[in-house]
Amino acid sequence: MASDSESFDLSILGLSAGDGKRLELEAELGEFEFAGEPYRPQPQPCPVVVNVTRMNGDGWALKLAFATTMRGTCMRCLGPAEREITVEVREVDQADGGEELDSPYISGSLLSLDRWAHDSLALALPTQVICRPQCLGLCPTCGIDLNADPGHEHEPGKDPRWSKLDELKFD
Repeated sequence: MASDSESFDLSILGLSAGDGKRLELEAELGEFEFAGEPYRPQPQPCPVVVNVTRMNGDGWALKLAFATTMRGTCMRCLGPAEREITVEVREVDQADGGEELDSPYISGSLLSLDRWAHDSLALALPTQVICRPQCLGLCPTCGIDLNADPGHEHEPGKDPRWSKLDELKFD
């Protein structure tokens, strides 16, 4: 998980209610793990754009946008995989409004940018990181990479789970 040690103090922007500012910053996205395999977003740190708007009272409206490339092991063929991911998310923190909108990434005027970027990327990740959409995976019988040998086939054989049926005698 991304470190929460880096915070950005929004109060240094000096924004009044209704004012906004576009910031170009960097965030550490951290590392992810699926099925015991590490997946690393690149580059690290990742350039991000944060649009900040000061709301009436003591609140903030934020938008975070960035693009990264996730690198790791293909979940089908176990070869190297890369997947480009674009993230665009919003957060609102308005404690004194009619409806309480409380962002877990803002404490007072401190924004936990690394944690927000990490969590947002986690929600944007695909269910499978694969080397290409047409990845054929591995042969379920012998484990050969079917991308390297797409015509690979086995002779149809008996399923060993049915072997006890061969012992039945019919008179």
